[in-house]
Amino acid sequence: MAADGIARLAGVLPADERPIRAAEVVGALSLATDLGTGQPLEHALRSAVLAVRLGELAGASARDLADTYYVALLHASGCTSNGHEATLLYGDDIEHRAAFFLIDPTSRAEVLAFYEAHVGAGRPAEVRAALIEDAIANAGPRARDAFAAMCEVAQRFAGWLDLGSSVQSALLYVFARWDGRGFPGIGGDDIPLPMRLLHVARDISLFLSAAGPDDARAVIERRTGAAYDPRLADLAVQNFDELLAELDEARMWEQALDIEPFPQVWIGGEQVDAAFMAIAALTGLKSPWLREHSTSVADIAEAAAWRLGLPLATVVQLRRAALAHDLGRVGVSNAIWEKAGPLGFGEWERVRLHPHYTERAFAQSHDLAAIGVLAGSHHERLDGSGYHRGTRGPGLDQAARILAAADCYTAMREARPHRPALTAAAAETELTREAEEGRLDQEAVDAVLAAAGHRMPQRPRELPSGLTRRELEILLVLVRGKSNKEIADNLRISVKTVGNHVQHLYEKTGVRSRAAATVWAFEHGLVHTA
Repeated sequence: MAADGIARLAGVLPADERPIRAAEVVGALSLATDLGTGQPLEHALRSAVLAVRLGELAGASARDLADTYYVALLHASGCTSNGHEATLLYGDDIEHRAAFFLIDPTSRAEVLAFYEAHVGAGRPAEVRAALIEDAIANAGPRARDAFAAMCEVAQRFAGWLDLGSSVQSALLYVFARWDGRGFPGIGGDDIPLPMRLLHVARDISLFLSAAGPDDARAVIERRTGAAYDPRLADLAVQNFDELLAELDEARMWEQALDIEPFPQVWIGGEQVDAAFMAIAALTGLKSPWLREHSTSVADIAEAAAWRLGLPLATVVQLRRAALAHDLGRVGVSNAIWEKAGPLGFGEWERVRLHPHYTERAFAQSHDLAAIGVLAGSHHERLDGSGYHRGTRGPGLDQAARILAAADCYTAMREARPHRPALTAAAAETELTREAEEGRLDQEAVDAVLAAAGHRMPQRPRELPSGLTRRELEILLVLVRGKSNKEIADNLRISVKTVGNHVQHLYEKTGVRSRAAATVWAFEHGLVHTA
């Protein structure tokens, strides 16, 4: 979108919301799909850089270059579409993907070796043998079904993001080959140019990580005319050093954003909401047990936030964070998420990483980092017993407290492989107990339960450190920088009485100055209630 288009978009958005680049949202999504396919976090970004560079060498049009860029970032976005089925066959839904991308699927010897290494991993020998036999017998139909699902999901995500019909069309050919032996059985120039560029760029990136530049160049040479358009493969080989020039893994995010062809795509309002719905869908596809979790958390968290009177901008940010909060699950094996028994120490450590993965997916983006921090806080608890940071109450704002309560309640109401869903009454009891024992915020819990349809009693808010209502009143006026005389006039009490109250609240809060009292009020979420 050109500058005038950005201005028009900004003109229809709320005053406190700015347009953001679609590349930042799709780039964040690509980091998660790298995790879900067992690739280094720079893989999709680097593929986009290489594909655009190769397209420029090939004289591609501006339209084709723009499509190439988004095709590269989105090409693996359907990676969760068959995660459950892959886990049943391979015992895992991530490790085998990384290995599969490195083989030639038209080579029977390589496919057999792949099956023998990955099918039925961890199962008894006789079970593995039967699974391998079945995998070989049904290799064609199984691969076609998996490839079709992954391509269709990627296409639908491109549609949600409104990236254009040509991007959607190209994403049908993620697994195509120049010789026509891929999916969907189309070859040569019938494969859209953006996808032919990606096929070369993607495999250069894959083999750079797996074996280094010499092997990456050798693979492109060896597979030219079979997997790749020979003209593009020859261009890549002849200009290999130029393609790889100044690639910097530490700056791959910036390099990928810098190379986006003009006009850059900007989105705002409902388009951003749609992008976060796509992120929720990607997460939900990970496992049947997670299908509606993120959207349910978002609905309850949003309703709870409105009940507590949070401002519009905070509610919007909270809903988007709730839709994205479990994105990091994509990077943890379904062998863990779908385990019917108790988790071991190492498995729990992997589980504890998923909020970190969520946060890091957005951390590189100036416009999305705050959403990532909020999304990554959904397992934090007021007493510091949560994860991944172990943040205590003062470090958790009201939005984070609502998100934690909404996630906890929603998970209780959903079945998991190791337990049935709790009834509404049982979930209310459990959530209330979490608040009573100091792990969840009582106000957030009450709002979440009310948003979920529970009848909640009206209860006075319990103030921190034993403050009285009058001391809270004085604190909130003090925060605005008023003197004792001004506070006395405002509350119609004597200056001496104000002084006594100020002294008491200093003692209760453990501070010695008005500045420290103001910070304490912010830490405990009291300023918002003023």
